[in-house]
Amino acid sequence: MASRRDSLKIIGAIGTTCAFPFSADELYGQHTEKAAAARFFTAEEFETLSQIAERIIPATATPGAIGAGVPQYIDQVVSANGEHKNQFRAGLAGIDAEATRRFGQKFAKLSEDRQIELLTPLSERGDEFFEMVKNMTADGYYTSKVGLVQELGYAGNMAMGQFPACDMKEH
Repeated sequence: MASRRDSLKIIGAIGTTCAFPFSADELYGQHTEKAAAARFFTAEEFETLSQIAERIIPATATPGAIGAGVPQYIDQVVSANGEHKNQFRAGLAGIDAEATRRFGQKFAKLSEDRQIELLTPLSERGDEFFEMVKNMTADGYYTSKVGLVQELGYAGNMAMGQFPACDMKEH
């Protein structure tokens, strides 16, 4: 793969064709309603979550996770799932505690380089909380207008005048 974003594009393309365990309102909530405040997270937790999501899918030629409304999406999903609430509250607190221990300030206040330095080992060792955040970030991003249309180039259901020929013998 050329980049992390290329990998996430593949995951996103697969995800948009699969059935999600969330309602359509939850899937598309990040671009139909921009929440002024988080439903579940405190302002500090929401900022930490936003910075984590932006490190997972940063802005490039297209908006990143924050620009696509991913933090609002994750907040909406977590607020509807009691099991996720404890995991996210503890996970975000753990990341802030580690940032404070290592760098003397909370995660959201760190430079982008320091944030990446802190998150990389979590990603490499498959930390359960970080994996959940990565999955929700990819789900939220690639079901948003930014991710689906701008990043993946999805143009909607299009009628095709003809289908390309298949060269496989069994077809």
